[in-house]
Amino acid sequence: MINVGVIGCGSIGVKRHIAEYSGNVDVRLVAFCDRVYSRAEEQKVLHGGAAYEDYRELIADRNVDAVSVCTPNHMHAEIAIAALEAGKHVLCEKPMGVTLPEMDAMIEAEKRSAGQLMIGHNQRFVKEHEVAREWITSGRLGKIYSFRTTFGHGGPEGWSVDGRDSWFFKESQAAMGAMGDLGVHKADLIRFLLGEEVTEVGGMISKKAKDFSDVDDNAVCVLRTESGIIGTLQASWSFYGAEDNSTVIYGEKGVLRLLNDDRHSFIFTGTDGEVLKENYGGIQTNDDAGQSKSSQVMDRFISALKGGERVPVTAEDAKNSVRIILDAFESDRKDKIITGEQVL
Repeated sequence: MINVGVIGCGSIGVKRHIAEYSGNVDVRLVAFCDRVYSRAEEQKVLHGGAAYEDYRELIADRNVDAVSVCTPNHMHAEIAIAALEAGKHVLCEKPMGVTLPEMDAMIEAEKRSAGQLMIGHNQRFVKEHEVAREWITSGRLGKIYSFRTTFGHGGPEGWSVDGRDSWFFKESQAAMGAMGDLGVHKADLIRFLLGEEVTEVGGMISKKAKDFSDVDDNAVCVLRTESGIIGTLQASWSFYGAEDNSTVIYGEKGVLRLLNDDRHSFIFTGTDGEVLKENYGGIQTNDDAGQSKSSQVMDRFISALKGGERVPVTAEDAKNSVRIILDAFESDRKDKIITGEQVL
């Protein structure tokens, strides 16, 4: 059994991490922490173990083998580094960090530690995306020319435990808004699907949709990869209708549409007239009905630890996804394309 402690008992901590750990036969939930102590205490009552208000106390708990970091973004690096230095394994929510130096410090802390650090990029584990990667890698789509990837919904006020008062909307705690919440997922997904790095980033970023927030709520980015594939990435907290989590890949032999249709989550339209439609189950959403569908992040994390294997989303890898987002902000500030070594 892997004894797990969860730091941060808000919506993501409870509805994703704790819910999925509790369904894993190889996990024992032994500790919970939240600055609002009653939230940690509530999970203790439900699952047993210990409750803490200070994350340092949880990290010092000798019963804890691994921790999930589900806190505001600005605390990710501090807590992950402390846990790694204590010899714990760490699963950290995205974005991994909010600056390059702190992400480098996280990577160095892992190298010194007996523990492993994994970043929770769940989109890699969605069946539609895994199959698409296989198609692209095998050459079934031929040469890839372009893509567009989108993640948009109405914003965290609709599902965060604190609503409009959530840390998601405070720059001092979140550092970034829709781009850190949604955009980094799609940056990571494109890198995963195409199997190559992004080398040029152009970003247009806005804060116009939510007057109670001081972080970005809409962004459109133009990306170019190392082989010359071009595409767009959109992240939004102002899709006040159906959530959009779609990706479309345009290749030499046809078009692949992922999570872009209500009935069929995987659609291929070939240049030779072939049409293939599948439904592999879709992706987990933030509404209550979507919470029962495992994103597999926790299962993959625990499986790697149990098997003595490398975690599937390493810190070194995840850093490049955040770097795309940071370069998009720099592009918007400087009104220029960010190129070259900044994203390699």
